[in-house]
Amino acid sequence: MAKKLYVGNLSYSTTEGNLSELFGALGEVVSVNLITDRMSGRSKGFAFVEMAEYDAAQEAINQLNGKELDGRAIKVAEARPKQENRGGFDGGGGRRSRW
Repeated sequence: MAKKLYVGNLSYSTTEGNLSELFGALGEVVSVNLITDRMSGRSKGFAFVEMAEYDAAQEAINQLNGKELDGRAIKVAEARPKQENRGGFDGGGGRRSRW
């Protein structure tokens, strides 16, 4: 069963290839998604790595959390499920009918 991991505190120079190589040493990597800013295209400093096997993902958390990569101590943890509404304009509050 595949497991998705959050990888934080990444250097702006870290690439998806770097992450795939690092995590690939511990097990099969299904996907790597380095999060970038839409406007500048620059890395936001975190990524999601999906590992094919649960045990390999757990081993990656144990071995890589706190490990230095590109001059930064990275954080590796189990990814939390995506929340549907993360603030912004969600239509709450309704309209004012009286002035």
